[in-house]
Amino acid sequence: MDEYAVIASGLTKKFGDFTAVDGVSFRIRRGEIFGFLGPNGAGKTTTIRMLLGLLRPTFGTATVLGYDIVRQAEEIRQRVGYMSQRFSLYQDLTVSENLEFYGRTYGVRGERLRERKAFVIRMAGLEGRERELTRNLSGGWKQRLALGAAILHEPEMLFLDEPTAGVDPISRRAFWDLLYELAAGGTTIFVTTHYMDEAEHCHSLAFIYGGRIVAQGSPDEIKKTQMQGQVLEVDCADPERAVLLLRQAGQFDEVALYGSLIHVVTGDAEAQRQEIRERLERAGIAVYSVDWIVPSLEDVFISRVRSAQSS
Repeated sequence: MDEYAVIASGLTKKFGDFTAVDGVSFRIRRGEIFGFLGPNGAGKTTTIRMLLGLLRPTFGTATVLGYDIVRQAEEIRQRVGYMSQRFSLYQDLTVSENLEFYGRTYGVRGERLRERKAFVIRMAGLEGRERELTRNLSGGWKQRLALGAAILHEPEMLFLDEPTAGVDPISRRAFWDLLYELAAGGTTIFVTTHYMDEAEHCHSLAFIYGGRIVAQGSPDEIKKTQMQGQVLEVDCADPERAVLLLRQAGQFDEVALYGSLIHVVTGDAEAQRQEIRERLERAGIAVYSVDWIVPSLEDVFISRVRSAQSS
């Protein structure tokens, strides 16, 4: 079991009659980036809080770095870093003062704290901003500072809860470059997100919806094995009107717009290709191509959610 940083089995959390997390089971290998993907309210944050020992599970068990989340929560918190969506920074302190505060909170002092602060400043690209008030930083700089504060004590594992929410795309990309560096150095990373492009960058994933895991595996495994139905990609003129026409037909499992293209989910792609072309052309919409493709993660997620809703 030493190869796994996290082992969760049947983890459940109820608040009265409401079940926030419903029997989730998964494993995270050491040194990998594990993505927990789902919409707001799906149970992502509640799961993290149980793994950190901040919430006691109603049922089920889990270990983090070999420690039981109920009996050994303090040992877990000494060995992990946590970054929340709100970044948990003190806005009236400078960059340096925030790092000083969090370092001391984690028990890092003296020469080691000076070395770790210098490392974080370099890693986050905050050179020259040490004396700047945190409130004056942009969202991207605050994000990097919050990550730096979470790794001051060199944790074996990081928990990042929606760390890129509300941050511009360029800052998101730079942030993920930092995560790759940390993972390459052996840090295990548990990151929650609702961005499909970020999910593609994870080593393994779990899709959660309504408190239940509806799919899990590597991004490639999920796309190849967990899609219900087949996907046709349609390139045509006037795609917005084409989507309405195809939805009105009532013959397809899902019809969605992806930029200027349309994804149509059907039980038999080969049989429906000509039907799609003819239906659109009869409506005066030029069709350039109708191709059978490997589904995107978003295709799979929609498919698995639809299946969960009907079960």
